[in-house]
Amino acid sequence: MVIWAIFAVVVVGVATAFSVRAAEQGEDIRANMTYLAPAGPGGGWDTFMREMQQADTSNNLVGNVQVVNVPGAAGTIGLGRISTMEGDASSIMVTGAGLVAGVEQLNSPVSHDDVTPIARVVEEYDVVVVPADSPYDSIDDLVADWQKDPGSIVWTGGGSFDQLVMSEFALAAEVDPAKTSYLPNSGGGEATQALITGTADAATSGYQDVADQIESGRLKALGLAAPQRMDGVDISTLSEQGYEVDLANWRAIVAPPGISDEERENLTELVRETIETPEWQNAVDRNSWTENYLDGPELETFLNDERTRIAGLYEEMGV
Repeated sequence: MVIWAIFAVVVVGVATAFSVRAAEQGEDIRANMTYLAPAGPGGGWDTFMREMQQADTSNNLVGNVQVVNVPGAAGTIGLGRISTMEGDASSIMVTGAGLVAGVEQLNSPVSHDDVTPIARVVEEYDVVVVPADSPYDSIDDLVADWQKDPGSIVWTGGGSFDQLVMSEFALAAEVDPAKTSYLPNSGGGEATQALITGTADAATSGYQDVADQIESGRLKALGLAAPQRMDGVDISTLSEQGYEVDLANWRAIVAPPGISDEERENLTELVRETIETPEWQNAVDRNSWTENYLDGPELETFLNDERTRIAGLYEEMGV
């Protein structure tokens, strides 16, 4: 009895010490977490955060977690919100190329310098599509007319990122982006409708946004704006066809400023654990994401390079 009593005291003491040490190392930040999506429900950023929520709760990687939408101004309102949550390691937000573009386009007072980068997780790629009855059956046919008269081809897309891809494609095709006609839309569905109704001649759009229209034969895919072909998708890349276009719509996790190194490592480990779960792998397949993980100093270098690249494209567009 005495031996068991001593054992129990030791176990309790060790558990208590572990709990204190875990708290000191920021382990308790997983108990109650907030996942911010800098857009309204249903979009790409919202989908990413809810898929992460599902994977984490299903595998007990976190305790209580809620997804909070902070829409507006191309994601910069959400970026501004998390930039004010100094030292709050229990909150994270998804960001991406579109938000880098939003900061540049709107001359936002906040940028990714004001948050803590955690990890880049996945990428999405655009595809160049035309209506099924379009006279253009190849990318070279489209480019030939585009080069003759840049304003004669009306382009469209589902957001600012799609316009950036179109601009990078224009430069690769030796067309002046500033002279190109572009019809902005708020989503891939509107871009598809513009093509089908004849309002636009071509579009750069996220593959997932138009995949069903390509499969049904309502749209023709002429080229994928990706560094290599996507698994299970029989569409050649623009690079294969002689046009170096590989601007990716990446997704990354950031945290508020002012968190400790231990808390940053804890959040990085949470992301690593998340992407290993079956639920996350199913989400990757279901959403046609391409995994491309990056963290640490390499991630910070990548973010700086992306800002330079996107700023250069806006300059070429005359924006």
